[in-house]
Amino acid sequence: MSEPINQDFACATDCGTGIDESVRPRSLDDFIGQDELRANLRVYLGAARERGKALDHTLFYGNPGLGKTTLAQIMASELGVNLICTSGPVLERSGDLAAILTNLNRHDILFVDEIHRMPIAVEEVLYPAMEDFKLDLVIGQGPAARTVKIDLEPFTLVGATTRMGLISSPLRDRFGIVARLEYYTPDDLARVVQRTARILGVEVSTDGATEIGRRSRGTPRIANRLLRRVRDFALVHGNGTVTGEQASAALKRMDVDELGLDQMDRKLLEVLIKHYDGGPVGIKTLAVACSEEVRTIEDIYEPYLIQCGFLKRTPRGRMATALAYRHLKMLLS
Repeated sequence: MSEPINQDFACATDCGTGIDESVRPRSLDDFIGQDELRANLRVYLGAARERGKALDHTLFYGNPGLGKTTLAQIMASELGVNLICTSGPVLERSGDLAAILTNLNRHDILFVDEIHRMPIAVEEVLYPAMEDFKLDLVIGQGPAARTVKIDLEPFTLVGATTRMGLISSPLRDRFGIVARLEYYTPDDLARVVQRTARILGVEVSTDGATEIGRRSRGTPRIANRLLRRVRDFALVHGNGTVTGEQASAALKRMDVDELGLDQMDRKLLEVLIKHYDGGPVGIKTLAVACSEEVRTIEDIYEPYLIQCGFLKRTPRGRMATALAYRHLKMLLS
């Protein structure tokens, strides 16, 4: 197992500490869903162990809550190396990254979350570190400035991003493994709910797990959150066992409908249909009408609505589909 991480660095800490630590899978065998990605990772990790060399730099991209951080933890656990975590916005200066890199042990994994938000100056330091395991630093200023090369131990950089398009091409091309995490199926989410329930000591029926998984928007993080809240309702208004009927009633009280749409999702569609005749309408206008930030709509609400077929993007703006009309009529009847 990996040794404790040095906590002297304000920007590099252990990953996975907190409430969710106990429910995170610790191995690829425990990880549910993403079958093709898991199979490929198993091959890459096995090959790295056989060669006795560091794993190729890896980039995970996908929507929030799909398991990017968890997979980085599993990679470190499977290889038996340290995992050092940081995030793009925290690395404000190249010296911050240099301090972390020079303290890495052989074959350690450096996990950078939200890597697309890393400053350009810091990103430039990464290029020689990723390719040659060397740091090119400039010391001093003006005529007295000089460059210094520092050798690094071989390491693996694991990046995670929710916005692949914002990563520069030079950085993206230096990752040997690029993997996309897809939304989970309801069956996989039901298995996630059952596993989390066992860890938390919650009794949940098959129908209850299926009901929660079906309304979790394809995201394990949301499934675990809904399970905790449904557990509260089952404890107060029932005998503590989460059944399908109790899960449905609890989720209805939390304003989560049969497809996982919450109040804000429905508000977006209702504004589109009632105020703008289904669109097209610009995203800024839609954001003002819904009292929400543009980026929040684009990152949080739109992806799932588009995947469900309720919303579509056009050159003139957003439009509600026929499916959205039918779904809202069902809700409003």
